[in-house]
Amino acid sequence: LHSTERSCLLRELHRFESIAIAQEKLEVAPPSPGQLKHVFFHNALPFVGFGFLDNAIMIAAGTQIELSIGVILGISTMAGNLAGYVEALASRLGLSIPDLTPKQADMWQTRLSAHL
Repeated sequence: LHSTERSCLLRELHRFESIAIAQEKLEVAPPSPGQLKHVFFHNALPFVGFGFLDNAIMIAAGTQIELSIGVILGISTMAGNLAGYVEALASRLGLSIPDLTPKQADMWQTRLSAHL
């Protein structure tokens, strides 16, 4: 990350931490079913998109890619490259980060929805 990106990330982490500390004293309701659904789709869509794109590319050109680039580097280069593209596409399609408080984001219901 560039220095401006690092400082922006640090500022957001401090803001999130401040909210979390302030909310430790409050009783927070569990996320609503709608919020849990949002968390589920926010985490699922990039995986589904990655799977489709990865399979399409590997069907079309997988052998040649692995025989040339994969052998030289000793890794599968497609995995690292596609993940960023899929997440950017999901963001452009309007899939925003769920609006949860830090305490709600740490609840078991939210973690279960994210991992499903």
